[in-house]
Amino acid sequence: MSLDVRLEEIAESELPPVEYRWDADTDILCVTLRSAAVSEGLSGSMDIEGADGAWLTLELSAGRLAAVEVAVWPDVKTVEPLTPPVAAGAARLRVPSSGADGGLEALEVDTPIRAVADKAERTIHFRIGPQRSSRALRVARDLMVEVDARSRIAGLWFLNVPPFPTAP
Repeated sequence: MSLDVRLEEIAESELPPVEYRWDADTDILCVTLRSAAVSEGLSGSMDIEGADGAWLTLELSAGRLAAVEVAVWPDVKTVEPLTPPVAAGAARLRVPSSGADGGLEALEVDTPIRAVADKAERTIHFRIGPQRSSRALRVARDLMVEVDARSRIAGLWFLNVPPFPTAP
């Protein structure tokens, strides 16, 4: 199973805001897109598991990306500076249903996941699968998705991530 997606070009003004939330007890980072758009397609989750135990979950609602959860972190390399690519545009990311009814589904993909972050961990890049040519598209105000020439997810860019909460 690959991470095939469809892209619908939209205006920058239509990009939904992003809400980042850290779970301090588990180190889970949840990224929620607040979109009011209506769509059709897969509802459920797309789990991306790395060979090292890293785990990303893409939550889908009616075919649209609704949230990303980093449940188990891969080793994160710090790179200074970490400069995100210039977005090639704004788009809605859709995952069409593979079933006839478009109902709830769960997909699991095993592929390498690599993560780099700037020193402050405010910008985080996840490369998914082998390194390949891709273009970055803004799918939310502080979230970019890299897509290769075959419309497969190649990476995620989390921008303006709040700092991890520290104990009082």
